[in-house]
Amino acid sequence: MRICRFVLVFLLVSAFNFSFAQDLQLTEKDSIVKSSWMVGLGYNFVDDSGSGTSLKGKFDIDNNWNSLAYPSRVSIGRYFKSGLGIEGIGTYNKYKLGKIVDGAVNTSESKYLGLDARLSYDLNKIIGETGFFDPYVGAGLGYTRAQGESMGTYNAVVGFRTWFSDRVGLDFSSSGKWGMGGDADNHLQHSAGVVYRFGMEKGLSKKGMIKLGLIQEQERITDSIVAAKRAEEEARLLAERLAREKEQARLAAEEQARNDAEKQRRLDIENQVKAVGHVQFGFNTSALSSGEKDRLDKIAVIMEANPNVTLNVGSHADARGSQAYNLILTEKRVKNTIDYLVSKKGIDASRLSGEGFGKAHLLNDCDGTKYCPESKHSVNRRSEFNVKNF
Repeated sequence: MRICRFVLVFLLVSAFNFSFAQDLQLTEKDSIVKSSWMVGLGYNFVDDSGSGTSLKGKFDIDNNWNSLAYPSRVSIGRYFKSGLGIEGIGTYNKYKLGKIVDGAVNTSESKYLGLDARLSYDLNKIIGETGFFDPYVGAGLGYTRAQGESMGTYNAVVGFRTWFSDRVGLDFSSSGKWGMGGDADNHLQHSAGVVYRFGMEKGLSKKGMIKLGLIQEQERITDSIVAAKRAEEEARLLAERLAREKEQARLAAEEQARNDAEKQRRLDIENQVKAVGHVQFGFNTSALSSGEKDRLDKIAVIMEANPNVTLNVGSHADARGSQAYNLILTEKRVKNTIDYLVSKKGIDASRLSGEGFGKAHLLNDCDGTKYCPESKHSVNRRSEFNVKNF
């Protein structure tokens, strides 16, 4: 009894451990982008008001910030596993009339151009992974041309990115730019834009690494159970495969039966049309006799009973007369044949097509080189019906 209780407890604990391991599945959320290339496109806002230490002045957008109505900032950068990133940035702007520039109201519009290179650091390496929020700081050097003057700058930046997916996100930053030289200008530059990552290398996050360790531990505990489950799964997969093969064979047999039935149906329709026979015409005429109209009535009955059937009408002449004349004559025979079925019997014209062949396809040896009685010539004056679709 003691042994039985031990076995029961072992099985219950093992089942619990296996269930727990099943819940610890690595997902996309457990991975992060470790390194990548990144390009950005957005807007830049230049504050060259000289507002000093006034916090209010730095956020006086209406008076101090210069911006354009269209994207005016492009960037490209390479970001490494260490958290460091190397970036190149180009910006364009204009100092607008009426804005505060160097502490005074700007009286003439001028262009602003900035080309900057900087080294940034991902603060997530220090504060821990924060999901979609990705703060960073950086420093670098740049070239700026503003108010008709060029200067080098020392740059410092603080910003953050927020990600909608592994590839697409938004980037917001503020940079301080200090001009090189005693008389050089200092100013602030803010930016907002869309960024896109490519050439990514991904790896597990800290949370993912912890989860992976737990999974591996649970797998070691439940190896024997997993082996049994694997054998059971293989048996299940084999049964499913055999069932699929059986089902596929059944479907193939049904498909073959349908194809055979369609072939037989087509053959039956062709035999019905063949049984009606050819529509015959008198010598040198395309008119339909009452007897031939009765024959066309039978064709109409077949088409009404099979609404998807389409027919091709081929009309012919006997060997007398020129081929050019007989082509015209047989085209009239085609037209009269189709017109009767459409106008008198209500068959949709789209279900009928035709062609006149003149005397090109004779059914006997009355080719004009010898005498033939009228009964043999009349055989060649006909409209034939061929099933196109059904």
